[in-house]
Amino acid sequence: MATATEGTRRSVGKVGVALIIGSLLGYALTVAVGRLLTPAEFAVFITFWGIVFGLGSALSPLEQEVSRLSAVAARDGGRAGRDALRSLAVGAAVVVLAALVLLIPAVNERVFEEHYGLAVVVLVAAVAFAVQFAVRGLLMGQEQVTPYSWLLIVEAGVRPLLVAAIALAGLTGMIPLALAVGAGSFAWVVFARRARGLVDGARPGEPWGPVSRRVLTLMLSAALTASVITGYPAMARLLAPEGDEDRMGALFAALTVARIPLLMFAAVQALAVPAVVKLSGSEEGVRRLRRLLALGTVGALALAAVGALVGLLVGPWLVSLFYGQDYQVDGPAVAGLVWSSVLLAMIQLLSAVLVARTQANRMLVTWAVIAVSSALVLSFWPGDTVLRAVLGLVIGPTVGLVVALVFVSQRTSVRDRSATR
Repeated sequence: MATATEGTRRSVGKVGVALIIGSLLGYALTVAVGRLLTPAEFAVFITFWGIVFGLGSALSPLEQEVSRLSAVAARDGGRAGRDALRSLAVGAAVVVLAALVLLIPAVNERVFEEHYGLAVVVLVAAVAFAVQFAVRGLLMGQEQVTPYSWLLIVEAGVRPLLVAAIALAGLTGMIPLALAVGAGSFAWVVFARRARGLVDGARPGEPWGPVSRRVLTLMLSAALTASVITGYPAMARLLAPEGDEDRMGALFAALTVARIPLLMFAAVQALAVPAVVKLSGSEEGVRRLRRLLALGTVGALALAAVGALVGLLVGPWLVSLFYGQDYQVDGPAVAGLVWSSVLLAMIQLLSAVLVARTQANRMLVTWAVIAVSSALVLSFWPGDTVLRAVLGLVIGPTVGLVVALVFVSQRTSVRDRSATR
């Protein structure tokens, strides 16, 4: 038991380190691109960035599903079968359809200002991402943690290397930089041979119907989550009225800085589901879980308030420090963005609690409330684009936190699961 526990800790440590390295490289890349482009160009580029990684976030359930199928197959002494390949096909089809929307002239003009090349890169990257998440699922399901961690690092490392090469070559337009970002989606090629040995296309599995319904439901929830995290710049540009592109670029730069709290919570989120399952198995554990949830909520609100104050006072200076003097943003805007980031991190933790209790439907409702609230503010709140974008991220997560807390407080033990289904 001790050996297994130690092995689990090492595995979590490896993946956690890889996630942190990947996130830091991603932050560094957005800063580098922000200095290579004007604020107006950066507004378009960060929208492209948000869509690419928003589609990646929407595909994250594909990794989880393939990982489950791979783990079940490994337990039975075999390899993942056709249902894993069908899951990949469904996930790829969904993101391709989503990417094709960006080629519609009216949409492309609003989101990318008629940069159709960006839409093409999104389409190709989306297909590659689908394969990449399936490969990650196969590796994790077979407990091949080391190659899984290296895949995360290779993906994140390819992009800044290519951006550096592009900068040295003087090709600092949006399309070359976008190609560098899209190239990271093909990191799976390095691990393709290993992954191929983990799947057996001749092995029967579930039919298309159940596979499709399960993957689509999970992806819908992930897409709603992505719409207010990685994909928020795209939603803001699509729903809010046209505004000053330089100000929007500065706001999106501030958003990347304000999202640092989400990185800080990444390691905790990875441990949340198994921890909740374990605590829910005894009355003492249930009482401890209640205390942790109460303390966590109070702590998150306090951290959000302190973070908002720090953002108000030094946020504009930090944005200019990272991105340059051309990026000017108001203190209240940064304060609102930091507040929302901390609340989103807490909501993700509460979502993990709902997942542990097999209440994915309630998690779906929570993120739907957040996405719809943010979209309504973006569409109808009086004021300019920047104000709407900030308030959308303040109001949506605040309402969503209340909903998540209501859902979580209704049950604190997995023993009465049947009563809440």
